[in-house]
Amino acid sequence: MTKMPSILVVDDESAIRESLKDWLMEDGYSVALAIDGENAIAMVQESQYDVILLDLKMPGIDGLETMRRIKEVSPDSEVLMMTAYASVDTAVQAMKEGAFDYLVKPFDPDEVELQIKKILAHREMRLENIMLRKRLEEQYQYDEIIGKSQGMQEIFDLIDRVAPSDSTVLITGESGTGKELIAQALHGNSNRCYMPFVAVNCGALPDSLLESELFGYEKGAFTGADHTKRGRFEMAQGGTILLDEIGDISLKTQVDLLRVLQQKEITRLGGESTIDVDVRILAATNRDLKASIAKGDFREDLFYRLNVISIHVPPLRERNEDIPLLANAFVKQQCMEMNKALVKINPGAMRQLMDYHWPGNVRELENIIERALVIGTGREIMPEDLPFSRSDTRAFDSPKSLKMMEKAHILKILEQTGWNISKAAREMDIDRQTLYNKMNKYTIKKGES
Repeated sequence: MTKMPSILVVDDESAIRESLKDWLMEDGYSVALAIDGENAIAMVQESQYDVILLDLKMPGIDGLETMRRIKEVSPDSEVLMMTAYASVDTAVQAMKEGAFDYLVKPFDPDEVELQIKKILAHREMRLENIMLRKRLEEQYQYDEIIGKSQGMQEIFDLIDRVAPSDSTVLITGESGTGKELIAQALHGNSNRCYMPFVAVNCGALPDSLLESELFGYEKGAFTGADHTKRGRFEMAQGGTILLDEIGDISLKTQVDLLRVLQQKEITRLGGESTIDVDVRILAATNRDLKASIAKGDFREDLFYRLNVISIHVPPLRERNEDIPLLANAFVKQQCMEMNKALVKINPGAMRQLMDYHWPGNVRELENIIERALVIGTGREIMPEDLPFSRSDTRAFDSPKSLKMMEKAHILKILEQTGWNISKAAREMDIDRQTLYNKMNKYTIKKGES
């Protein structure tokens, strides 16, 4: 059964309150009465009303202030001001501050009914628009992945078709494009969704540590191994494992992975017996693995084992139409996490987001939105809240010493690559360990830029 529209009548004159109540109830509305502004505010705090008929001149809190306070508590309630002819200017001011319209006393039942119907029709249209926007947002979202561009819509379709299988998937794309989200969607929509999803960043670990991380070790396998430890493959038993930055692993570890793919078994470090593993393997990389094969850095047989199904995630600069969707989604998410009132993105700021080339892709966009919300003070993200809108983003933009120049350069590359150590090291033509050493030397930590 359709819910009866609810109306609150607020007037200090009993005759007007009762007359309006009789007229409105005859038209089938649910009606409540309040004798003044304080009474109305208390009632709105307890219940939601579709329409509020509010007298402008009342003892105590006047109608204008009552409306302001009601809108804070119930912004979706529509307010229809009631006023004598002499106070029409104030009623117009009320409309500027959020009232739907006003009625001049004395009024007749037909005029009241017409205004109420206009308000309810407007309200219904607004709710339909909200629902339509929600459906469109859902259409452009797959799990946590957002995109309306053709490239992303094709990825959504591919996830739908590939997720139910146990096939190995190779996910490629630049750093920060959301490859792990693709992997999580594949797992979450598979028959293994109730089993573990385990992600391993292969590029963040030295080869010796990566081997024990993936396969585990037996007690006494090496100095300090005072207990037996399960590896990530065992932890993912029955579920899915994501091998992120697969292009960074050594040739020796590649041989071990090839064995897992071929024989579905592992051997812990220091162990003699094999352990069967039932795991779906997903791999991700921002490298061109075919170029790595040509240089002898990556095994061709492993590549073909991993590349049964390939999903390439396009960089953000190639899907410009996704930027407003992503930016607004990050604003909602960050405002919720910060327990902050929802803000909007100013059109000028949105133009800057659309014009930027996004070397760090979606991850960089998320970081910039978070930064803008932290430093911004208004109800909108303004162009000046964005780091690329000013030349004085960092205190050391014009460093005077070589040390400060090197620190500034490292910070810039880390920010552009979304703090991906492997990619940043390649951009600077140094190895990961050298980059780590320099970060320690200059006490560079994520979030200081």
